[in-house]
Amino acid sequence: MIKTVLITGCSTGLGNTTARKFAHEGWNVVATMRKPDHSLTAEYPERIFVTELDVTNVTSISSAIEAGIERFGQIDAVVNNAGVSILSVLETTPMNAIRGVFETNVFGTINVIQAITPYFRGQDGGTIVNITSNLGFTSNPLLTIYTATKHAIEGLSESLAYELESQNISVKLVEPGAMRTTSFASNTMSASQDASFPQSYKPYFDHMMQSMMNYPFDNADENQVADQIYTAVSDESDQLRFLAGPDAEETARLRWTTSEETYMTTIRELMGQTAWRNRQGN
Repeated sequence: MIKTVLITGCSTGLGNTTARKFAHEGWNVVATMRKPDHSLTAEYPERIFVTELDVTNVTSISSAIEAGIERFGQIDAVVNNAGVSILSVLETTPMNAIRGVFETNVFGTINVIQAITPYFRGQDGGTIVNITSNLGFTSNPLLTIYTATKHAIEGLSESLAYELESQNISVKLVEPGAMRTTSFASNTMSASQDASFPQSYKPYFDHMMQSMMNYPFDNADENQVADQIYTAVSDESDQLRFLAGPDAEETARLRWTTSEETYMTTIRELMGQTAWRNRQGN
């Protein structure tokens, strides 16, 4: 029987690429987004079904799950891909902006998991894949809120992997490195407009933004990340984390195989923090 995956955040970027990846591999795809764009179905009209889903609206989630089951007969896997970011200084980031990022990235993911779990339990199995980031196990300045949400999903997913194993439901994490997609960048900048930067941070902000532009690793490729998502969904082992991208692989190596001092020193160098400290004479 042909398997079916439901993916959130499919309008553009990684979600869009992942939907087409699964369809290419012969899966049925329930491609969900807040504002349905049916052009995604053009390449695989029989395999891709586009429907509305807003991860912050539980009624919307239930309706999308029901529509997907009605279309394809069942759902075998869910990929929680929908997410937003914000570039800001924590000191002056409005609490409503912080809550907005958490609503999508953390509570939205939990909403989808809570909605699909009874269904998976009823059919005696299923797979949940949560998309985090290498910022789920490392950190960057100016992305404090986004990083906090990804750390939250990392902890949630590992705990949930043990918990849902009792219900024959598998949980996986895919951790991409930096992907400078146009859609993600525009969403980040849009959200960032809600946060002001105190003048005292401006030299540091300018320095760090330049350092980000000179980041020494290649970006994670959307197609490679989609391949890892497909691998994670198909995996039947106990492996939880699936890295995607050269910077994710390097930061994971530093995080898990070196001392804390070595890790912190190296990360400071890689992201330009050391150069900033030297510039300030620290």
